Amino acid sequence: NLVRQVKLGNLSNSPDIFGPNIMTLPITRDKAAIRPTLRLAMIFAVSVPVSAIFLAILGAQWLSALVFPAMCLVFLAADLSMIIPIKSLTMEINGPDRILLGQKSDLVISIQTLAQTIKPTIIEMALEADGPAEPEATRAQSSLKSGETIIELPITPKRRGLLNLKKVWFRYSGPLGLCRLVGTYKINKQISCLPNTHGLHQSALMFFNRTTESGQKSLPFFGQGSEFDSLMDFARGMDNRFIDWKHSARHRKLLAKEFRQERNHQIVLGFDTGRLMTEPIDGLPKIDHFIRAGLLLAWVSLLGGDMVGASGFDLVFRSFLRPGRGQGFFNKIQHFTSQLNYRTEETNFTVGLAELAGRLPHRSLIIIFTEFIDTITASFLIEGLSLLAKKHMIIFVTMPDPLLTHLRDDKPETIDDLAAAVVAEGFQRDRAIVLEKVARLGAFCVDLPPRAMGPAILNRYLLIKQRGLL
Repeated sequence: NLVRQVKLGNLSNSPDIFGPNIMTLPITRDKAAIRPTLRLAMIFAVSVPVSAIFLAILGAQWLSALVFPAMCLVFLAADLSMIIPIKSLTMEINGPDRILLGQKSDLVISIQTLAQTIKPTIIEMALEADGPAEPEATRAQSSLKSGETIIELPITPKRRGLLNLKKVWFRYSGPLGLCRLVGTYKINKQISCLPNTHGLHQSALMFFNRTTESGQKSLPFFGQGSEFDSLMDFARGMDNRFIDWKHSARHRKLLAKEFRQERNHQIVLGFDTGRLMTEPIDGLPKIDHFIRAGLLLAWVSLLGGDMVGASGFDLVFRSFLRPGRGQGFFNKIQHFTSQLNYRTEETNFTVGLAELAGRLPHRSLIIIFTEFIDTITASFLIEGLSLLAKKHMIIFVTMPDPLLTHLRDDKPETIDDLAAAVVAEGFQRDRAIVLEKVARLGAFCVDLPPRAMGPAILNRYLLIKQRGLL
């Protein structure tokens, strides 16, 4: 019942859009061995000099000196007879089928035994796994006389990818603490570490509530690229540009055009997966912060009826997901972003952006998530963006380096601190020049920390749709 309560609690409290499913992992017993403990070694080490002293004193009665080592062996045999046998243990492991990046999840292990012990047994368990997560060893003390105990092994992934669960190590000692049983259970299960979508639907609802006007009448959205819907009487406060002069002259009263906002726009998320994107910010690589912001935009865009796609590039153009529509398509976007690898190659903007432009025959809104540190690399980036800006609308997203901001704004105390502040100011000045050149191409630039990045991108997206720039 306790395992079932844990499973229901994880499902009900999951804030993810697509919450992880708790499932029972298949396990098989691997091996077990009995080993002496440090307590037995210390007792035996003390008995040796004591026996030597008694041997020197007693002389001919030297056999009496062997009483102390013999007592150690007797107590060891007694401890072996009282230890819980491995055959009486039954384990069941319940865990999620996927884990969100940076979010703690637990493997719930249920241990049952029919053996009886004279005192509570201390059980230590640890998980052996390969992948982006670092499992923590958990030491739990419980009484196996009751027949069942629950142990939780926490897992917190630091990167995206597949987490290969190999074995569960466990060990416990006998009642006297002279011997210890060490064993393993094989799991052979893979768990997907996906981008963190925690709270995306709350953020989307906040934007929808903020941009929705309350009232009985529908709010028309005007824009140059909007679709004509109907004519309405011109009222004071309306834009004079939307007056239809021909129909106004025919009906002898001012009439204005009412527009309906177009849908089915193509939104493409372009992720740079090069070396600079692996730099950690707030405990996570930059690309993971970008993926979270991109998933928030994808969720809102799909709810609004637009089509969303994604791509990844670094030294070469790696992958491309054709734009699709519907809330169910968010699963594919989340799976696509989870497979964007962390790479150490430098990004070739000329190849990546040119290939992306060739795959988009229709005008689209392209969100480029990238990073740069020098003006030489930025020159190739601007050249590639100028090719995209001729046909598409661009939102250029970067993230400022908190170290440069700290070095520039911190009060210098030594000559080295002053030199570091001057260098940081130079980098910041070059960065501002590059962002200004990108803005002159007609792109919207977003250069904000991770927490403010997602809302800023949504604001640009809603502003573009409101103005009808697509």
